[in-house]
Amino acid sequence: MRSALFSAENLEKESAQPGMRLQNSKMLKVELNGECMARVGSMVAYQGQVQFQALGSGGLGKFLKQKLTGEGVPLMKVSGRGDVFLADLASDVHLIDLEPGDALSINGSSVLAFDSTLQYDIKMVQGMGMASSAGLFNCVFSGQGRIAVTTKGTPVVLNVDQPTYVDPQAAVCWSAGLQTGYHRAEQLGLGTLFGRRTGEAFTMSFAGQGFVVVQPSEEPPVLGSGQQQSGGGVLGGLFD
Repeated sequence: MRSALFSAENLEKESAQPGMRLQNSKMLKVELNGECMARVGSMVAYQGQVQFQALGSGGLGKFLKQKLTGEGVPLMKVSGRGDVFLADLASDVHLIDLEPGDALSINGSSVLAFDSTLQYDIKMVQGMGMASSAGLFNCVFSGQGRIAVTTKGTPVVLNVDQPTYVDPQAAVCWSAGLQTGYHRAEQLGLGTLFGRRTGEAFTMSFAGQGFVVVQPSEEPPVLGSGQQQSGGGVLGGLFD
């Protein structure tokens, strides 16, 4: 049988070391010998003896915050020995290695998987104005380990060396040490009263020293009680 489908670039990539690595730009391979955490529903294939256990948003306290805020990561624990392939609607996958002392704030919708050695919590974004419909909460990761994040398209990594503003639905992740706030980008006037809007009512502001990762796509807002909006969401191949 002959086909370009069976070319070397599409064959499964093997490694002698356990852990996360890219199978290709849109698929993560986890060579499992123990456990890791992954987004619920992200498994597309696996080989070997592997078990999947749903964890909600990572414990009772985080689960309650997720229910109240609409933010968080619906997680499953993946354990055993084998190869697990993860993806999210053909989004681009990037690997970030956190070292001791690092902390990364990330939009929960961009989290694909992470090592169980990492600590994870949901925290309020400071400076959020209640008039905005963007999310109040984001996920903060710290400790030592690897995390896989997804972006809709090829991102840009902005160095925050001057006041920086990002659409809340396009912000993927940022240095947890940055000061965040929300800035009214749209000028109020007579046109606003007649329903003329730019679609850019609020942007997220960043100050300090660090970086912000921005994707070329805006996550669609989900409105309602317990509304969810993407608020943002060292280091590995994403910054190469």
